Amino acid sequence: MANEGVNSGRRRFLTATTAVVGAVGVAGVAVPFISSWKPSARAQVAGAPVEVDISKIDGEPGMRMIVQWRGKPVWIFKRTPEQLAALPGNDARLRDPNSENADQTPAFAKNEARSIKPELAVIVGICTHLGCSPTYIPELQPQPFDSEWQGGFYCPCHNSRFDLAGRVFQGVPAPSNLEVPPYHFVDDNRVIVGVPPEGAA
Repeated sequence: MANEGVNSGRRRFLTATTAVVGAVGVAGVAVPFISSWKPSARAQVAGAPVEVDISKIDGEPGMRMIVQWRGKPVWIFKRTPEQLAALPGNDARLRDPNSENADQTPAFAKNEARSIKPELAVIVGICTHLGCSPTYIPELQPQPFDSEWQGGFYCPCHNSRFDLAGRVFQGVPAPSNLEVPPYHFVDDNRVIVGVPPEGAA
């Protein structure tokens, strides 16, 4: 008798409505929960590649640009033919002249200039000793700290020295060459720091 007044159509409607509302509720809770696993926008930007317009330094040898990538200063500068010619003269004074440490030098930069284009250097400007930022001294002339200076970087904190390819000298506290980040050229005026050249490991 009690079942005679039951409206089965209404029951199906209420069951379906309850199921839909429950599903929406579960989705509403799940989306923010799953989104919380993703890195924050700030973290994504910090690790994102950086596109740099290098047209300003293209015609000005010796000029250096500094950009931030992953919280690190990245130096981009143009070397003169004289500076490039001086690089091999430092080899006997360097700890790792052939850039054999893969942590500091990716395969695409294992050459004398440690770069894709010899005249354009892209180097992380952090001393490998204690994380200081060395001073850029591009002049090919004797300095108080080195009578045979052929241009490069000097860290006054503990006297570490690097040549214009970022290779470390022997007998200084810094244990290894300056890091070359992954990078590639989009065209003659743009470089992307954070992404290696196509086909590079």
